[in-house]
Amino acid sequence: MKFMTARIHFRSATLAAIAASMSSAPAFAQNAPKLDTGNTAWMLTSTALVLMMTIPGLALFYGGMVRKKNVLATVMQSFAICCLITVLWFVVGYSLAFSDGGGMNAWLGGLSKSFFSGITVGTLWAPGTANIPEYVFAVFQMTFAIITPALIAGAFAERMKFSAMLIFMAVWLLAVYAPIAHWVWGGGFLGGAGVLDFAGGTVVHINAGVAGLMCALVMGKREGYGTVNMAPYNLVYSVIGASLLWVGWFGFNAGSELAADGLAGAAMVNTQIAAAAAGLAWMFTEWLVAKKPSVLGIVSGAVAGLVAVTPAAGFVNPTGALIIGIAAGILCYFAAVRLKHAFGYDDSLDAFGVHGIGGIVGALLTGLFADPAINPLGKDASVVTQLYGIAFTIVWTALVSLVILYVLKATIGLRPSTQEEIEGLDLSQHGEVVP
Repeated sequence: MKFMTARIHFRSATLAAIAASMSSAPAFAQNAPKLDTGNTAWMLTSTALVLMMTIPGLALFYGGMVRKKNVLATVMQSFAICCLITVLWFVVGYSLAFSDGGGMNAWLGGLSKSFFSGITVGTLWAPGTANIPEYVFAVFQMTFAIITPALIAGAFAERMKFSAMLIFMAVWLLAVYAPIAHWVWGGGFLGGAGVLDFAGGTVVHINAGVAGLMCALVMGKREGYGTVNMAPYNLVYSVIGASLLWVGWFGFNAGSELAADGLAGAAMVNTQIAAAAAGLAWMFTEWLVAKKPSVLGIVSGAVAGLVAVTPAAGFVNPTGALIIGIAAGILCYFAAVRLKHAFGYDDSLDAFGVHGIGGIVGALLTGLFADPAINPLGKDASVVTQLYGIAFTIVWTALVSLVILYVLKATIGLRPSTQEEIEGLDLSQHGEVVP
């Protein structure tokens, strides 16, 4: 995202405003940044698109892939996470990610913007550049904070207690997501080191994928895994969900420019090309290996391409996006089909295989294909710097996620009883069933 640039422009605009006010009050009033209605309209639209990615997009995508007895519980996870994270983001999450943390600013924001304190209808984010209301920026970022923990749920689908899920997601948002968002986008040390992440390859996808892997490892396999038929309940739901994700991703990536301009257009083009290329790459790879191209395969491939192009969308040219998409489609296929079986973990809906691996592929290739002609911030891009950001994210996410999981396991427990899991989470956790 353009947060580093926005931060620099913010400081410059602030200094200019102070200087103007010292010379004459009327000059200050005349030169004060004004709301950009075009940018604001685009960001309002982008915010709605990104929210659509979780509800109903991800809810349907995941809901269609589980068994009938767990459909409602899976959809409920996405919806409940949306509600929970919204409140937590307003209360303290946004402040931890995007306010000044004083002496600790390299690592974490402060509490000055808790409950959106200090933000009014006239407060602008990135004055002098984007000139959008900070309320809009805060809610735009809220939608990112919502979908990231919702993605994790794909790794433990069909086997986590609803109560444990809510507590895990709440603590994880504050202890993992908010700090990493601050490191990369809020003025922290990774952004300062030159790590490029236009729209969330590191903050969202690697973060969620690694946390999902930790959940799968700690919780173990689903009852009957490997012996019981676990075919998806309704792949039409998954196709609809994946399609909503694809459309919503234009808000995710192009919206991360924070402006209605040429770079947003480039991010949109790159998003479309990478998704299509990855869908085809997964499909043809599966066709060669398994002898048939599956519906689940092509939609999973498209999502993998969307994931991989996320950090690169505003830094690479369309040819780079094409290569990133092809690489993601092939590598994520083998991660989802071969890697988890080789290591024996049960990543139910391939949260790590698609989001973790796809995010890593995209972040690394951003360092390789960043084009200064698309975005001047890409002139100093390097694979080594990108690897630095990936490594810090993986280590922090893995360690803190493990701590949260083991504390929950030792206290309230992570899984329902064997009998409850066999009868399905819809009935045992929510008292409802799909007719």
